[in-house]
Amino acid sequence: MIDFLVGIYGASGFGREVLPLVRSQFKETGAKVVFVDDRDGPGSLNGYPVWKYEQFRDCESKYRSMVFAIANSEVREKLAGKCESDGIDVISVKADNAVILDEVSIGEGSILCHFTQLTSNIRIGKHFHANIYSYVAHDCIVGDYVTFAPSVRCNGNVVIEDHAYIGTGAVIKQGSPERPLVIGKGAIVGMGAVVTKDVPAGTVVVGNPAKQFSSRG
Repeated sequence: MIDFLVGIYGASGFGREVLPLVRSQFKETGAKVVFVDDRDGPGSLNGYPVWKYEQFRDCESKYRSMVFAIANSEVREKLAGKCESDGIDVISVKADNAVILDEVSIGEGSILCHFTQLTSNIRIGKHFHANIYSYVAHDCIVGDYVTFAPSVRCNGNVVIEDHAYIGTGAVIKQGSPERPLVIGKGAIVGMGAVVTKDVPAGTVVVGNPAKQFSSRG
């Protein structure tokens, strides 16, 4: 029987980036680390085994936990529900050089990659992904299943609703305490976009300044 089993759900590029975070965070526990992926593929990745979900679920272990290295927020939500129903704990992982300052709360299942920063007075929901070199500044509220690609700049007094995706290098202008800038539920902010005003739910915005490109619904 395995004492401590940790799964990285998603045998992809991002999964390989998350692996060193998991390895570092759990090195003192002697945990067995595996990738979990439901697609057919190689039996190992970067020297670690790749299991199907059922193999992970049915493995005899004293403690099992999972982190979701999958960018698609809707898939993350479905997998979180599956793990919850099967009694598998969800964990958060954080790079050793990620910075978290004062009065920051983060829900379960977050991934904070290298060189990310959360400053002060921030509330973040569950299953948040912050990729390398991203930051969230003061007085921001971030919902559940929000994804930041690399180098996202989220300035102060911004509200980002559930399932929003913020693309690589996007910049979100600072709002104000009286009127925070709002990125609506399920919105997508394109790579390199500069957001200067609210983004309606379910829309895709691109450019500088960001303008609506399409609607997702």
